[in-house]
Amino acid sequence: MNVRKILFISDHGDPLAELGGEQAGGQNNYVKQLANYLSDSGLVIDVVTHWSDENAPRIERFGKSCRVIRIAAGRKGFVPKAEIADLLDDFYKEMKSLLNLKEYDIIHSHYWMSGLLGLAVKEEFGIPVVHTSHSLGVAKAAATGVPEGRRLRAEKRVLRNADCVIATTPTEKKIIKRFAGPKAVISVIPIGVAEIFEETPLHKPPVQPLFVYAGRFEETKGLFTLLEAFQNLVKEGQEGQLILAGGDEDDIDATTGVPITADLCEAINGIEDRVTFLGPKSQEELAALFSKATAVIVPSYYESFGMVAAEAQGCGTPVIASETGGLKDVVKDGQTGILVPPEDSEALARAMHKMAEEPDYAETLGRGAMKRARLLFTWSSIANLTQDLYEVVYNEENSSFVSDGS
Repeated sequence: MNVRKILFISDHGDPLAELGGEQAGGQNNYVKQLANYLSDSGLVIDVVTHWSDENAPRIERFGKSCRVIRIAAGRKGFVPKAEIADLLDDFYKEMKSLLNLKEYDIIHSHYWMSGLLGLAVKEEFGIPVVHTSHSLGVAKAAATGVPEGRRLRAEKRVLRNADCVIATTPTEKKIIKRFAGPKAVISVIPIGVAEIFEETPLHKPPVQPLFVYAGRFEETKGLFTLLEAFQNLVKEGQEGQLILAGGDEDDIDATTGVPITADLCEAINGIEDRVTFLGPKSQEELAALFSKATAVIVPSYYESFGMVAAEAQGCGTPVIASETGGLKDVVKDGQTGILVPPEDSEALARAMHKMAEEPDYAETLGRGAMKRARLLFTWSSIANLTQDLYEVVYNEENSSFVSDGS
C-alpha cells in the first residue's frame, strides 16, 4: 500500500514561525521544507505544534497540501522549550480531540518531546513512527557538561522504540547507536538547502572582509566565542565587519538594532562600530547576506547537522565552523571551509584572519562549497528518500532500509 497522509509532530518548532527568533531555527525550517517537498509529490502533511504565537490562527495552510494545527495545551503563548515537556499530557489530549489520528499512515516526530507524543500515538493506534532528533541530549551533555536526566531517559526510549530514526549525518548515526544500542533502526538522510540559497547570484567576495553569523543568541551556539575572536582580530589591526542575524526582542532593540543585554553589550565593548545586529531575517534575506560574505561563521558547541553551514555553502560561501557533531560531515575542512575546535576563540580568529587575508583560498573553498551543497543537500532528493523510507516503514520492512550514509 502507498503512504498518503503524514502527521508531523513538532512540539516547539512551528514551521511558519519567523526564523532567527527564540526557539525558531533549524528544526522549524526543516519541518517546513520537508513538508513542502513531500506535498509536491502528492502527500498530505499535517503539522501539530505548540500555539506559541497568540496572534497566529489555530489552523494555517501552506504548500500544496500542508496544514499547521496549533495546540494550546493549556498554555497558549510562548512557553520556553524546557517547560513544554510538562505540557505533553494536555498536548496529547488536545491533539486527539482535534484530529482523527487513525487516518494517518505515518507519524514523523521531531525532537525528543515530540517523540514521546509519537510513541503515545503508536501505542494507542498502532501507527508507525519515524523520528528525527534535531538535537541529541547525550551530545549536548558532552558539549556543555550539563546532563539532563529526564531528557536522556526519554530520548533513549524514543530512539529505541521508533520504527525508524532519521540521522542527518553519519556522525549522528554513530552517536545514536552508541547511546541507544543495537535496537535502534537508523537511516541517514541529510538536511536540504532551500532553493533560494542555490538561486542567489554567484558569490562575490566583498572589498572589505565581511563575516556573518546567523542563528539564535544562545551560549551553546558559540556567539560569545565568535565575539571574543573578533575582538582579538580588531586589536591586531584586522579590517572588516561582523554581521549578526538572529536574536529576538530580549537580545536587541528592534528599533535601533542595539543589544540590550548586559552580556552582549560587554562582548562588543570597543568594537561597536564593527558589529551590526540585524535581528531575524527571512531566508531570502539570509541568502543575499551569505552570498556577499567573506565567510559564514558557525561556532556552535554542538550541532546535529548545521543548517546554516549547508545554506551558506549553497550560496558558494566558505564556512568556518566548529569541529563537532554533524558539522564535521557538512563542512569539509580545507575543501569547503575551515573547521576549528569548539569554544576556541584563538583558533577561530586565526581561521577568520586566513579567510580575510587569502581571498584566492577563500574563493577556492567557496567553489568547493557550492559543488558539495548542490550534490548532497537538495530538498527534492531528500524528500524522495524520506518518502521511500515512509513506504518501507509502513510496510513493516524498515529493518532492511538502513543507509550507511555514503
